[in-house]
Amino acid sequence: MRRTFGPRVIDNPGGFAGLFRLDYNQKLFARNYKEPVLVACADGVGTKVKLAQMLGVYDTVGIDLVAMNVNDLIVQGAEPLFFLDYIAVPKVEKSMLTDLVRGVVEGCRQSGCALLGGETAEMPDLYAPGDFDLAGFCVGVVELKRAMSPERVTPGDVVIGLASSGIHSNGYSLVRKVVEHAELDLSEVVPELNVRPKGRRAKKAEPARTLGQVLLTPTRIYAANIVKLQRSYKVKNVVTGMAHITGSGLRENLVRALPRNCDALIDRSTWEIPPVFKFLQKHGGISDEEMERVFNLGIGYCVIVKKTFAESVRDQLKKFGEDATIIGEIVKGKGVVRYKA
Repeated sequence: MRRTFGPRVIDNPGGFAGLFRLDYNQKLFARNYKEPVLVACADGVGTKVKLAQMLGVYDTVGIDLVAMNVNDLIVQGAEPLFFLDYIAVPKVEKSMLTDLVRGVVEGCRQSGCALLGGETAEMPDLYAPGDFDLAGFCVGVVELKRAMSPERVTPGDVVIGLASSGIHSNGYSLVRKVVEHAELDLSEVVPELNVRPKGRRAKKAEPARTLGQVLLTPTRIYAANIVKLQRSYKVKNVVTGMAHITGSGLRENLVRALPRNCDALIDRSTWEIPPVFKFLQKHGGISDEEMERVFNLGIGYCVIVKKTFAESVRDQLKKFGEDATIIGEIVKGKGVVRYKA
């Protein structure tokens, strides 16, 4: 946990709760807020924990837990401050718990927020041996005048999509059904799932991953790069809206960033759907409509920006390490997401 502590965390040995400094001392902190607004959210990992249980791999879902929370939090324009976790098990197993917390710590490190505390609940009457569940809670802060609102989005704005790392943490009930129905071997190395997207270079030699490892790929955390992007435009409101693309895909998530008089017109041809989705669709006999309803299909986060700044924002995000693509535009409409014919 201490790996995630910054100067705003106040040491509290033996305390029943964590302490976090919200006021800003200019000698210590470079970021002062005039009208700070706290932003909070809670989320879990869903049935992806069942897959982790099946494979005995627990650190990746710890990263997922942080990701699902901080990716929601930054949509409001907020900077993540601290995180709390809740782990429910039938009986505490030290190695499993250590792996889970290691993953949570890594997620917090990637997000730039402190793991301030948490709860481990031992409940043998509610959970069968091997079962477990996770929940996370994140608190952040945003300057009031920079808090996101759908009313900031106007016709002519541009939608930039940030690539997902894979399935992320939604749709795993369907994923497990496909694995069961098609009798897939989670320990098998599937060549088509180890092909890198066009234009994306490997940082180093990457060993081939098994189907199980591909399915447990942690949710990409966008927090650090989105916060850096926001800080790049301290005066102008270049970013007009954002959306975390989770269950229900683009249609049901990007729409939450739109005012009632605007539509998002998305061009499907602007990005390549990752192989894992095509693999699941083929082996599960899933319709295009169902795939779109359940999965992110390769776009994990959307940033809506003023047209004049679209290319510079995209290029900045690429420099930060994001696979960013202009995928659509905002047009007059009725507050829905549409696709180009």
